[in-house]
Amino acid sequence: MSNIIAIVGRPNVGKSTFYNRLTESRKAIVDNFSGVTRDRHYGQGEWIGKTFTVIDTGGYVHGSDDIYESAIREQVLIAIDEASVILFMVDVTTGITDLDDEMANLLRRSKKPVFVVVNKVDNTNLHIEAATFYSLGLGEIYNISSMTGSGTGELLDEVVKHLEDLPEEESTLPKYAIVGRPNVGKSSLTNALVGETRNIVTPNAGTTRDSIAIHYNQFGHEFLLIDTAGLRKKGKVREDIEFYSVMRTIKALEEADVVLLMLDATEGIESQDINIFHLAQKNKKGIVIVVNKWDLIEKTHKSTKEFEALIRERIAPFTDVPIIFTSVTEKQRIMKVVETAAKVYENKTKKISTSKLNDVMLPIIESYPPPATKGKYIKIKYITQISGKSPMFAFFCNLPQYVKDPYKRFIENKLRDNFGFEGVPIDIFFRQK
Repeated sequence: MSNIIAIVGRPNVGKSTFYNRLTESRKAIVDNFSGVTRDRHYGQGEWIGKTFTVIDTGGYVHGSDDIYESAIREQVLIAIDEASVILFMVDVTTGITDLDDEMANLLRRSKKPVFVVVNKVDNTNLHIEAATFYSLGLGEIYNISSMTGSGTGELLDEVVKHLEDLPEEESTLPKYAIVGRPNVGKSSLTNALVGETRNIVTPNAGTTRDSIAIHYNQFGHEFLLIDTAGLRKKGKVREDIEFYSVMRTIKALEEADVVLLMLDATEGIESQDINIFHLAQKNKKGIVIVVNKWDLIEKTHKSTKEFEALIRERIAPFTDVPIIFTSVTEKQRIMKVVETAAKVYENKTKKISTSKLNDVMLPIIESYPPPATKGKYIKIKYITQISGKSPMFAFFCNLPQYVKDPYKRFIENKLRDNFGFEGVPIDIFFRQK
């Protein structure tokens, strides 16, 4: 990716608020205590005809032993490495701190253009106080208020001079969202696929609070991979931030084409997993179930089949879903997950000609017609696929109101048997001829 602007700085200087302004979104979680943003968060921005990607990083804390702060430091270093331009944000209300000095030392060694952005400059007196930041030795300073937007235009006018002109293109790539309860291995799967520590991975549940989209293009597969915050049960959503994370995961799921639902083999399938499954089904998403940590299970000759049977029993009646047993840490069957997701995406976007549908389905319907209701016989004349983001079929008949759910399920199963829609919900409509 080119034209990347990274917003870096110590915690709680207003990076996420500024990110939201640049991307005209509410995607970054904004809360008034430090350390809320833990992973890098990516969004699109545009200024005077130039488009760019904005990265909102976790707050930089130098030399800290705290598990999150040291991981955030890694994130900032990666963001600096990836960026075309770096916006070093400081806070006029607190002046220069030791952390700002440490950060300035790091940035002076960078070969990238660095802009010192002095935030929270809301009146004339603060403009005078902001001058102290020249002593950081990073050149010109830019006074802004990320809350009101003042000063943002002048800053961006200078920033875009360092960006290249890129042709606009709408992404037509498949989107796969990795979802599941906290600590099942979602970020580890992303890292195993991408081959770099793109997300913070610690053994604590709920580390990923923001969802992150990554462009994957390897081994003949190209797609956008969305790693989401873990979905918690509603009863456990105590902080505002956790609430935002749940909303983010749901939004990511809604935007995805295929949902990779990760389960923890050591915990089995729980009610929250089934909630996520039904949410994906309701949103007409392709679904692949990925059972992680399979290396931690003691195996018998029946283990896989028994576990699979249990999952299918819990997700019924929609059971035509691929289930893959993996160990992300051991890198077992990771590419199988990618290949299966690609196949499910293909099934989701599959179009079947009307002639083929009728040639296959009408003889089946003739052999097994819908049961008569009140002495009236239902005659199905022809079938066609309706345009949509997931497979939808219209069956034209004389008495659509008399077709019952068991017969609809029978028809759905026959469509699956003959045309292969594994992992994809199907909609069937009976309409008046």
